[in-house]
Amino acid sequence: MDLILVDEIGDKIAQSVIEFFENIENRLTIERLKSVGIQFEIVEKNTQVSDKFAGKTFVVSGVFEKFSRDDLKKAIEDNGGKVGSSISAKTDYVVAGENMGPAKLEKANQLKIAIISEEDFLGMLNN
Repeated sequence: MDLILVDEIGDKIAQSVIEFFENIENRLTIERLKSVGIQFEIVEKNTQVSDKFAGKTFVVSGVFEKFSRDDLKKAIEDNGGKVGSSISAKTDYVVAGENMGPAKLEKANQLKIAIISEEDFLGMLNN
């Protein structure tokens, strides 16, 4: 099951996707939608600036001074990184702002994941 290799897809979601496509009615519905012009591919404009964060996953937590949370996430993605929604063994860095959730802090410490400040992130970004 290659689906479980996709970030945030586990066994249950992968099995649900497989079961959906095994159903002939679902496949016929998709074919009918395609026949009337519905496109199922997302064509995204590549806004990637660099690959300095390639292969790295960040979790953003808290409130920041220089970035909004969305701008911080965009900066990560624009430089080749991934943004995770929760801390896991796959997380490389937690960018911690003011009022970071205590549960995320505890989980990051348990997994020995680097917790960096907004200033640390800016330093990584500008190198």
